[in-house]
Amino acid sequence: MLGRQLIRGLLAVIAVASAIPGLVAARDIPVAKNVVLVHGLYADGSSWIDVIPYLQRAGLNVTAVQNPLTSLADDVAATRRALASQDGPTVLVGHSFAGTIISEAGNDPKVSALVYVAARAPDAGEDFGALAATYPKPPASAGVVRKDGFFWLNEEAFLRDFAGDVEPSRARALYSVQGRGADALPTTKTTMAAWRVKPTWYQVSTADRTINPELERFLAKRMGATTIELNSSHVSLVSHPKEIAELILQAAGYKKPQ
Repeated sequence: MLGRQLIRGLLAVIAVASAIPGLVAARDIPVAKNVVLVHGLYADGSSWIDVIPYLQRAGLNVTAVQNPLTSLADDVAATRRALASQDGPTVLVGHSFAGTIISEAGNDPKVSALVYVAARAPDAGEDFGALAATYPKPPASAGVVRKDGFFWLNEEAFLRDFAGDVEPSRARALYSVQGRGADALPTTKTTMAAWRVKPTWYQVSTADRTINPELERFLAKRMGATTIELNSSHVSLVSHPKEIAELILQAAGYKKPQ
């Protein structure tokens, strides 16, 4: 009798655990010592500057990648160099287009978890542009400037559609340091999707005018990610750094920052 009761109890615990998103996966995630932060298009590594102190105060070693944005291969190589310098389990975080980069580079054995911040998350070999085209076109795309094989956002679109909830003088400073992306960069297909094999977290920006929020929700659901939503522009890492840091710390197995 006792044996049957014990079995029933274990089955009940398993059933409850399976009903709570992320609980079973989180149980098996090692506590990470490191975080590697990857920026996307229209940005550089300084976009993480407000998130970094929260992570450092929690005791994490933090590295922000400076992507050349010249090709997906170049960006992935820069991220892999950053991962190679880490000692122990590492959370790999990507904002915006960097979701493509971490999907390709995230199979590295040092990567213990992936965090997508209002980010792309293509499947292996997927035409992400075709997927995105099934959703209403985001307003920021109208502000793209192209010249000599590279593209960027004009100031009006950057302030209104990319960083709309950031204080204007700060947004203009971010505009000044935005990277120029190679024309072929957004359409290059990945060869793998690390989110299929790694524990994954996702943050949706509900006021996003650069990536459609419904597309973000679809991506988060498709990957089975532990998901949060923020009433934020595309640059939630700038306007909501504490919440983004808390999400990263969850993926690292840490408590919320104080």
